[in-house]
This record gives sequence, structure tokens and C-alpha cells, in this order.
Amino acid sequence: MVLESTIICVDSSDYMRNGDFVPTRMQAQQDAVNLVCMSKTRSNPENNVGLLKMAQTEVLVTLTSDVNRILARLHQVQPKGDINFITAVRVAHLALKHRQGRNHKLRIVVFVGSPVEADEKELVKVAKRLKKEKVNVDVVNFGEEGINTEKLTAFVNAINGKDGTSSHLVTVPPGPMLSDALLSSPVIVGEDGAGAPMAGAGFEFGVDPNEDPELALALRVSMEEQRARQEKEMRDTSTVPPTGESGAVSAASAEEELLDRALGASTNAEESASPSVNLTPSMDFAQMSEDEQIAYAMRLSMDPGTEENTPAPMETDESAGASAKSSDQKEEEEDYSEVMNDPDFLQNVLRSLPGVDPNSEVIQSAMSSLAKDGKKEDKKDEKK
Repeated sequence: MVLESTIICVDSSDYMRNGDFVPTRMQAQQDAVNLVCMSKTRSNPENNVGLLKMAQTEVLVTLTSDVNRILARLHQVQPKGDINFITAVRVAHLALKHRQGRNHKLRIVVFVGSPVEADEKELVKVAKRLKKEKVNVDVVNFGEEGINTEKLTAFVNAINGKDGTSSHLVTVPPGPMLSDALLSSPVIVGEDGAGAPMAGAGFEFGVDPNEDPELALALRVSMEEQRARQEKEMRDTSTVPPTGESGAVSAASAEEELLDRALGASTNAEESASPSVNLTPSMDFAQMSEDEQIAYAMRLSMDPGTEENTPAPMETDESAGASAKSSDQKEEEEDYSEVMNDPDFLQNVLRSLPGVDPNSEVIQSAMSSLAKDGKKEDKKDEKK
């Protein structure tokens, strides 16, 4: 039975936010790392596994047989920055040198989901040094396989040499689940195809809840928290609500504008509903006295209409139009004089007006003035 110490290098760059792998590259990578950790530890209880992130290279978990530590720290990794492939591989090599079991074979599993900026010659140089140190490297190429395949193939071939087969390159195109694609790969089953059977591969996170319910629950809670954080970040960046005094002022101004429009619409509707009352546009009621307002209201109530609302007669010629106009004016004057000489009618009109007291001094004085004007006009007509 082979004893092995493995450092898993995960891609933590901004490219891992992409959704070409369900649900994202980062979460697909987490499931795949979980699968690799379970495979290594179940194949031999003495195997050790460590964790390293490649963007802002850092060893997150040193070599250990406790998979729970690795998975808990793995779900705390957030996409940020760009990877440095060569630096990550060198740091992983140094971490393997501090292994406890001196008889363990050394292996690095690298997940690459973003472009490798290093030159191919530098990659081959690093690969030859790893071969000299008897370090095997498995590379999982996904997400940017069109850009990285050629470089990573040269890197793996340089480690294996002419006859070596201990290092592997697994290229996964977009579409299938990353963890499912690794189930039958040499990364899981081993060099000779006799890897540990993954009994929990059909379960969520690759963990059987019946065997380890606490781990399954911890993984599920961690995954839900990460998804909630990502959804909150997306909402915060897409919609920024107005805050502070400026937001309150803008909301208040919007409400005032809507209120003004509603009042204007209601005023127009009332004017269109009552065409018999035609208020003069230049009339300012705020500057009129109470007597003037009452007199104007009485004048509107007694006037059957205005010249603007009175339909104009058809004009056949100038003489017919002039005669029709003079006759209309005479009829209006006669109607007006008849109304002014009928005090009962005026009293009924005043009683029908809301808020008007017919017995007040103001009303009585206004009626007397109108009656005097009517009598003067009658006398003028009699003289003529």
C-alpha cells in the first residue's frame, strides 16, 4: 500500500467567479478538491493532505490527515487577484519537504482555472527540478483549457520524461461537473487504476451523511453561507439605493411633482365638466376682497354664459352677421334687466350658493347697487 503526502493547490483568482461550470468555477473546484481529499485519505489512513491557494500564494493548511480542517478552510477562500503558477508549485514543494513520514511519496495536485502567464521555458525548467526531487504533479486544467493546454502539456511531459507516467494532465472542457470528470481520472484512481473506491461520490459534497453527519452538515452550512455572501455582493453592486439627505430630498421632490400633476389633472377635469362657468384666466381670487368675490359669484350665477361659450352664428354675409349680433346683445340686456327687477329670483339664487347669507349687509348692499344699475339702464332705454 502506497504512502503519500499531497499538497493541493487551488486556483483563487478572479476567473473563478465565471459560471461556465455549475454553479461557478470556484464551487465546482471545491467539490473536486473534496473528492481528491477523500480519495487520498481513504486509500491509506496514514496519508497526509495539505492546502495552498495560488493567488497571493499562501499555505492554508499544512500536511494533515484531518480532512475536516482542509474542507473548512477551503470554503473560506474567496476569488481575488491572479495566480502565479511557478511560485505556487515551488511553495508546495517546500511544504512537502517538511512532511513527517519520510517514506511517503511526494505529490502536488494543481487546479488551474485561469490563464497561466509564465513562459513555457520557465515551466519546463521548474518541471525538471521537480523530477530531480522525485515530486509528481497532477494538473487539472479547466476553464481556460484553450490557452493553457499547450503549456501544461509541456510541463507534465518534462516531469515524466521519456518513460515516466507518474504525473498526469486532466483537461476538462466546460459542461460536465468537474468532480464527475475526475472520478475516472488518474488523479482519483491512481496510476494503475486501483485507487480507493469513492463510496460517497453519489452524495452531496462526496460525504455520506450516515457515516459522518457532522461533516456533511458543516459542509452544507458552509456552502449556503458562501452562496448567500455572493448573492448579497451581486445585489449590492447592481443596485445602490439613495442614502442621506440627498435621497430624502429627491424622494420628497418626486412626491411633490406627482401631487402637482394630480391636482392639475383634477382641476382640468372639473373645468371640462362644468363648461358654463368660464373663469377669466387673468382673475386673481387671492387678491380680491370678500365683497368682490361675492359680487363676482353672483354675476356668474346670473349669467347664462359668456361670449367664449356662446356658439357663434353662421355668417352668410357681413350685414346678416351684424344684425344677428345686435339682436343677441339686446336679448341679453333685456334678460339681465328682467332678472335684476325680480328680487325673489335673486334671493333664491343667493340661498342656493353654499356659505352665502342672503341677509348679510354685504349681500344687501351688492343687491341694491345692482338694482340701481338696472333701473338706470331701464330709464336710458325709455328715453331712447
